[in-house]
Amino acid sequence: MNYYFFILLFISIISTAQQTVEDDFEGNGTISTWAGDDCEFDASFSNPYKTGINTSDTVLKYSDTGGTYANVFFNTASNFDLSNNRTFSIKIYVSSSDISGSQTNQISLKLQDGSLGAPWSTQSEIIKTVNLDQWQTITFDFANDSYINLDSNSPIPINRTDFNRVLLQINGENNSDTVVAYIDDFLYDGTINDGSGSGSDPVFDNLVWSDEFNGSGAIDSGKWHHQTQLPNGWSWYNGEIQHYTDRTVNSYLSDGDMHLVAKKETFTDQGVTKEYTSARLNSKFAFTYGKVEVRAILPTGVGTWPAIWMLGKNITETGGYWAAQYGTTSWPACGEVDIVEHWGNNQNFVKSSIHTPSSYGGTVNGGGQNIPNASSEYHVYSLEWYEDRMVFKVDGVHHYTYNPDVRNSSTWPFDSDQYLLLNTAIEPSISSSFTESDIIVDYIRVYQESTASLNDIDNITKVKIYPNPVKDKITIQIQPSLFGVKGTVYSLLGEKIISFVQNSSKKEHDFSELKKGIYFIKFASENSSSAYKIIKI
Repeated sequence: MNYYFFILLFISIISTAQQTVEDDFEGNGTISTWAGDDCEFDASFSNPYKTGINTSDTVLKYSDTGGTYANVFFNTASNFDLSNNRTFSIKIYVSSSDISGSQTNQISLKLQDGSLGAPWSTQSEIIKTVNLDQWQTITFDFANDSYINLDSNSPIPINRTDFNRVLLQINGENNSDTVVAYIDDFLYDGTINDGSGSGSDPVFDNLVWSDEFNGSGAIDSGKWHHQTQLPNGWSWYNGEIQHYTDRTVNSYLSDGDMHLVAKKETFTDQGVTKEYTSARLNSKFAFTYGKVEVRAILPTGVGTWPAIWMLGKNITETGGYWAAQYGTTSWPACGEVDIVEHWGNNQNFVKSSIHTPSSYGGTVNGGGQNIPNASSEYHVYSLEWYEDRMVFKVDGVHHYTYNPDVRNSSTWPFDSDQYLLLNTAIEPSISSSFTESDIIVDYIRVYQESTASLNDIDNITKVKIYPNPVKDKITIQIQPSLFGVKGTVYSLLGEKIISFVQNSSKKEHDFSELKKGIYFIKFASENSSSAYKIIKI
């Protein structure tokens, strides 16, 4: 007999958990007043660096002119509830020409109780490194990041409810060094700011497909299809000037890596002669929802355009692996997901984008970050694809979430299978000095949620629990097939609190003796179990 364990977490967030604190410095947000200590600041300063991930007009300018304790801060009307929302994020830019001294380039986010005469005395602080001369998004996660409690006797941050002040400090305190920083898009909303969602999100921990690119010579034809046919009879899209080939000079395995090589060479195929060659690979695997990780080094050269991306399996595209059997839908209605794109004329910047009927070509749906060594060192480019959004990261650092307010065929053609593509296109602007460069891929891995049996899923759908959050009494409703199932209430730490038997289709249970907090009700039958999250108020 097989035993399956399937956990479905239903989360109902109480009003304080929905607290959102944000400021884009364009007049939108919930922060009415910023203040400063020992520094100068301007909360409506014209953005001097409209580049990369931040082209907004207005930012906060922070000027530490040598003040010992320089910082900027704001207070909130209600205290933060870190039990549910525990992540803060900002964008920051520090120019190397605007700093003095030998301090570590960093930013501190400090949570304080502003009602105290000495609010710093009980603060919790997270310190993050700042990369110079680029906009970057920095997140501060008080559940998972390393933090400093100034008072070592203070509880862990997520168990505290006394914080009502956020303080930002650049390059530390107790020094007379100077620094100018530009800050934008402050956000506190633990459900979205780091690209993650609620605790009810699936966990993509089951490896369902991968290519580790071991061996040497030709790539695995059981996993990859070389797309070589010219779709327009003479040229690829976007004015690209390369041939894609299935030759090993353009794609091969060596020393545990796959090399996809763009070359300057005269090559004739399909009756058309071109001066550049490359490769375009289609995966023979397609999937819906999950996590993609690609560890890769990107090519160099002005005019090169490498991409690691996905298309809907239903695309009607000439020469594609899936088109003959499944092609029913044209681009962009099939949906396109660019996990990472890179252009040789913007060497230090990588971008992720979404193309749909609502926005395609020069899409507004995208974001990126600066990666100065993208073409010399390996980085992990990742996509997390949920039922309602897509989250893009580099080395775990989030830079874009696609989460449309309205999901329909125009904005969200992403409820069916997509396949992976890798290619390097050559643009007409290719540098005359270019000879060759390659994408080097260490691995590609696709993870999905671990699955349960059909019986487990069926059983879970037959359980209803309400109201949730619960104050005193809670009602549990089941189908007759589950009569006699045993239920156990556990604390977040796994401590068993109470047990009961559900011997009727609808039964009311008294939870009035439970303390305020979060619990799990676990139901166990002969061959399955399921758990539900409840909030006691």
